[in-house]
Amino acid sequence: MWATAMATMSAAFSGFVFLGGPGLTYRMGIGSLFIVLPVGFTAGLICWTLAKRLRLLAEVREVYTIPDAVACRFDNRGTTALAIVAIVIGTVGYLGSQLLALAILFEALFDTRRLLGIWSLPTALLLGLTVVVLYSVLGGMLAGVYTDLVQGVLMLVAALLVFWRALTVGGGLSAMVVSIADSDRFSGFFDPLGGVPAITALGFFFVFGIGVLGQPHMLHKFYMMKDPRQLRWMPLILAGSQAMCLLIWIGIGIAVPALVAQGRMIPLQLADDAAPRFLLGFVPPALTGLVVAGILAAVMSTADSFLNIGAAAVIRDIPRLLLRRPVKKELTWGRWATVAVALAAAALALTYGDLIALLGTFAFGTLGAALAPTLALGLNWKRVTAAAASASIATGLGVTLLLEMLQSRPFSATLGNWVMATGALPAAVALAASLTVLLVLSWLTGRRTEDKLSADMVAVMER
Repeated sequence: MWATAMATMSAAFSGFVFLGGPGLTYRMGIGSLFIVLPVGFTAGLICWTLAKRLRLLAEVREVYTIPDAVACRFDNRGTTALAIVAIVIGTVGYLGSQLLALAILFEALFDTRRLLGIWSLPTALLLGLTVVVLYSVLGGMLAGVYTDLVQGVLMLVAALLVFWRALTVGGGLSAMVVSIADSDRFSGFFDPLGGVPAITALGFFFVFGIGVLGQPHMLHKFYMMKDPRQLRWMPLILAGSQAMCLLIWIGIGIAVPALVAQGRMIPLQLADDAAPRFLLGFVPPALTGLVVAGILAAVMSTADSFLNIGAAAVIRDIPRLLLRRPVKKELTWGRWATVAVALAAAALALTYGDLIALLGTFAFGTLGAALAPTLALGLNWKRVTAAAASASIATGLGVTLLLEMLQSRPFSATLGNWVMATGALPAAVALAASLTVLLVLSWLTGRRTEDKLSADMVAVMER
């Protein structure tokens, strides 16, 4: 239970939290906390509504991946294919955010431009990519779970220590709040929604509250549990450890604006530099080393999970779907697929051009919008049909990609003035559309679906 809970926490909390969170808070104020507020209920939601079904399914079927679960539930190749496509796209996006976090951290620590005399960020990204790929190719998923336990403990220690240091350096929470509130640079930082529209803040809450049910890097961990009855207590461990890790988001996220407002730190040109600048400038070297190790642990645990998931989709799920049989030398080809997925993610990280947290939000939202309604409702409601699930996945994936494209170059120059003008998150719109499509189609067409379910699938859904 402890290993599974800590591995799930480590996979969920990554460079997104340890580096992206403080940067996002620096840019938009406490409105960024709407991303992490759902932690209060998501652990129970995922354990009691979805993890139990997945674990019981693994008792009666040969299930190793999320597309396996989709195939068992709906017995439809089209639905399974759409799930695989969503996982590959979301995996590349989320892994890209991890590699971007590694690159920014390495760039700050080692000054790659000065040492090597070449373009700094790609060099740093190459260093991080090399480490992650070697770790994942040699270790695989099982090694990732055991190291996640150690990495999770290191993440907790690092978060607690850096939060204490942030309070000490900033002169206490009250002093930091006063400094930020009195600064014109950070006007509106402590407004109830920070510097974002209400629909954006609510979109963060919706996506990260419900979208958690579609995250394969977390869900895969539950297949490995010895006893599904342990899920009764797991939310206490999972939610407690997540809440402790979020202290680094809050601590650095408030300390850096306070130090800038106090004139003790130069204003940041790149918001994602918040954590590295604080660690290198205001934390003793020994503690900096420990915290950096904690950040690297956070990035590595998530990157390893996604590399394995992406490789499994390419080498296991796709051949079994198209060829109806496994590929020969699956392990060897899986290692090569790991490298290919990593290179695709690295290319995305280099070309994205925005904050770590925003790239992570896109990837999290893509997976959530495409998979959360199908998995959460499909494994609990017998009336959900394969057609409804396929339409839901396609809607979530298509709407997310379309809206993201319309907000990017070159479309932003002509369409950006009216597309998403309200501040709504593409992922939130896509998740709402995906959920609506699933509910409506299942209600209209799913009356006879229950009669077509296999006996073991019915038993899993009724327990």
